[in-house]
Amino acid sequence: MLTCFQTSVISSSMFLTAMAANPLSANLTYNTIKQTIGWTDWAVAAIVPGLISLIVVPLLLYVIYPPKVKSSPDAPKLAKEKLEKMGPMTKNEIIMAGTLLLTCTKGLFRKVGLWIFGGALNVDAVTAAILGLSVLLVTGVVTWKECLAESVAWDTLTWFAALIAMAGYLNKYGFISWFSQTVVKFVGGLGLSWQLSFGILVLLYFYSHYFFASGAAHIGAMFTAFLSVASALGTPPLFGAMVLSFLSNLMGGLTHYGIGSAPVFYGANYVPLSHWWGYGFLVSVVNIIIWLGVGGFWWKTIGLW
Repeated sequence: MLTCFQTSVISSSMFLTAMAANPLSANLTYNTIKQTIGWTDWAVAAIVPGLISLIVVPLLLYVIYPPKVKSSPDAPKLAKEKLEKMGPMTKNEIIMAGTLLLTCTKGLFRKVGLWIFGGALNVDAVTAAILGLSVLLVTGVVTWKECLAESVAWDTLTWFAALIAMAGYLNKYGFISWFSQTVVKFVGGLGLSWQLSFGILVLLYFYSHYFFASGAAHIGAMFTAFLSVASALGTPPLFGAMVLSFLSNLMGGLTHYGIGSAPVFYGANYVPLSHWWGYGFLVSVVNIIIWLGVGGFWWKTIGLW
């Protein structure tokens, strides 16, 4: 259960569309430094450290917190029986798969994935999402009543709008500027290079998540300020924005309340609270080393800094 949770945090950091708050990070990045983070930009930058984390973290947890059941030979047979019972794909399932190909992935013969390649076609992510939803509504795969019943999605949409507005007004009324100048004076007064200064900011941003019960709330409250401070201290702005965006996912693995999926995994009652927090901190250290270490070399290679 702990491995499932920690790897889901890693995979959420690898793609712009993998976690609900990632578009918020991209939006705040554009508002702060006037640079756009596209789906492909995000995926290319995150793919190497992400894959390494997906290999290292499960192996680490297997060694330090091994599962009691290590073999389930009947699982493949059970899965095959369930698939046979389900039968062939229905019409609605085929339409759903086609819509997914249209909006998300690469077609068989040409680039048709609007989320991934929409930039080249002048189709933004919002338009692609609305197009996909429209196809499902027109074909009857999804009804509008079912859309209205998705209370969690509407709740997320409402709060994200408020968080974006709050971040904008914090900047408008000078809070971001004041905070940035204060931190710049403190960290800048240490006489460190921008790399070490950014490292300090990263650790402050990451571990302050112990005080937040939501990734979106943390991003809305601190992302703009820390990106502004990092830029003022000489950090390449886009590099700083992407690192903070990746870490905004990874920090969710610290506690049992730090990200939306955490209460679900923890609520299964397989992992004691002390183990959840202890191993969460240990995994966070490993992830930071991988993403800032190996990731740093990768980002240098692709010209991000």
